[in-house]
Amino acid sequence: MQRQPGERVILGIDPGTTIMGYGVLLIRGNRPLMIAMGVLELKKYSDHYLKIQKIFERVIQLIDSYHPDELAIEAPFYGKNVQSMLKLGRAQGVAMAAALSRSIPIFEYAPLRIKQAITGRGSASKEQVALFLKQLLKLEVEPEYYDATDGLAAAMCHFLQSNVPASGTGVKSWKEFMAKNPSRVKK
Repeated sequence: MQRQPGERVILGIDPGTTIMGYGVLLIRGNRPLMIAMGVLELKKYSDHYLKIQKIFERVIQLIDSYHPDELAIEAPFYGKNVQSMLKLGRAQGVAMAAALSRSIPIFEYAPLRIKQAITGRGSASKEQVALFLKQLLKLEVEPEYYDATDGLAAAMCHFLQSNVPASGTGVKSWKEFMAKNPSRVKK
């Protein structure tokens, strides 16, 4: 994929040990464009460690294909089933390890935060998230699984968060502000 100066790519992942969803956004200027969305189906594998291996391999393939600048990943939500939580945490961890092996910065978002960023409501359904993404990104494709739009939602959430700094200055510290704005700092 040929990129222009100033463009960036965000890989979003919705980790799972049954289905892992992913979405890839190209950010051109201040405009996000969906360049890929899909799932890795893991139902056919009964061995948990083989599933983990397949997740790692697929994330590496996505990284090598799209060369993302950042990875946005959905954090596991706290549930009552400890075993499910552990498996989900492993799936997330191996996706993160794949990104780290390629020196890609990772940004983790809670499911509630992602839904809120996309729809304005943290209690939104997967269907509502998919509908909002379809409108925001002018998508013409209907995903087979909502896990794909959940992965895309993680990427979109990161785009929205990284383009609207809480301080309104685009900096994370006073030191950074002074370095970027020497004319505004009194000596």
